[in-house]
Amino acid sequence: MDFAEDSAEFIGTPLTPNATKVLLLGSGELGKALAIAFQNLGLEVHAVDRYAGAPAQQIAHFSYIADIHDEAKVLELTERIQPDFVIPEVEMVAVGALAKLEESGEVTVVPTARACELTQDRESVREVAAEIGLPVSAYRFASSFEELQDATAELGFPCIIKPDVATSGKGHMLARDSQHVEEAWNLVRRVSSDEGRVVAERFVDFDYEVTLLAVRSIDPATGKLATWFSEPIGHRHENGDLVEAWQPMAMSEIALENARSVAARISNELGGRGVYGVELFVAGDDVYFSSVSPRPSDTAMLTSYTQRFSEFELHARAILGFPIDVTLVSPGASVVLHAEEETRDVAYSGLSQAMTYEETDVRLFGKPGAYKGRRMGLVVSTAEDVETARDRAALAAGKISVVPTPSAHMAKASAPADEQGL
Repeated sequence: MDFAEDSAEFIGTPLTPNATKVLLLGSGELGKALAIAFQNLGLEVHAVDRYAGAPAQQIAHFSYIADIHDEAKVLELTERIQPDFVIPEVEMVAVGALAKLEESGEVTVVPTARACELTQDRESVREVAAEIGLPVSAYRFASSFEELQDATAELGFPCIIKPDVATSGKGHMLARDSQHVEEAWNLVRRVSSDEGRVVAERFVDFDYEVTLLAVRSIDPATGKLATWFSEPIGHRHENGDLVEAWQPMAMSEIALENARSVAARISNELGGRGVYGVELFVAGDDVYFSSVSPRPSDTAMLTSYTQRFSEFELHARAILGFPIDVTLVSPGASVVLHAEEETRDVAYSGLSQAMTYEETDVRLFGKPGAYKGRRMGLVVSTAEDVETARDRAALAAGKISVVPTPSAHMAKASAPADEQGL
């Protein structure tokens, strides 16, 4: 089919010769929710990641262990599986393989190989943003600590220090003065495994940050590509990590119009179909472009409870060219559950207490191991208003702990079946 303008003509049946197949490159919590969305539409899901037991692998029809940064491996897997769609769950994938697959015309790369390549590093996407006239903060790139010192001195303080590559918000630090630059350099290099450059951005004195989901699919009324926008999602980070999010974020009418304009322009430039998570700074009625992900956003996982169709369902529907509905059904808020220590055998306590709060649910990602700061789950609350939802989610999340499995439970789990009474 012509991916740009046509909807899927038919969907086959999983595990049969006529199956419509998707290959997910990356199998984290976003991939797990996306796999479920595709399965609910009748597609056969193949999930790949570098380790066994990743969240999406636990529920996919087929799973594979492979390095998704390895071009040859991605091409070999695609040749073996023969998917209809190749869908990156994260930005950091073998974009050379995606370009070759797209050029072959035998598989659809989502949203496009170019979009995946450009969003891998901040310099490329900022160059595109500048070319199409999006408002952005001043920035400089640095390959050494000395270059970073010079860059921050030129930009002035405060400034934001980030990895050059996309890291889902990890490793961002606000340097308020020259004394913080070395600490920021060390943090960013640690997150990026001591590879690549860092970017220093002049701090925008913004009122708040928002994520706007731009959903590109076929308008059934015209048969042409069109873009829909979710209600804005507010979010808060600490030490570069996502802590909480809420929807809707209250914005002035002018600011919302400006936000939609920025999101439309960058998603139109990157092309293809699916969900783009567009990150924006808002100061009064002024909106500044921050970044964009060619996939569902970490900050928008709460849409599984706040919208008629979650960001994952919207991504699946848009990829297939199906009708889009971004209706908000309830205000809501989410709080991320982070691990406090490294442990291989992860357990969770306080779940029952957390679920006693009204309109509150808990999602555990099922990751097979934890390290300090790793995202392990999500608490989501809905309410009549955002403030109540935020309070509920925070209180509920405070009841849950991510802990090593108690030794008594480990002993029972390792006992032979007859000793467990099975």
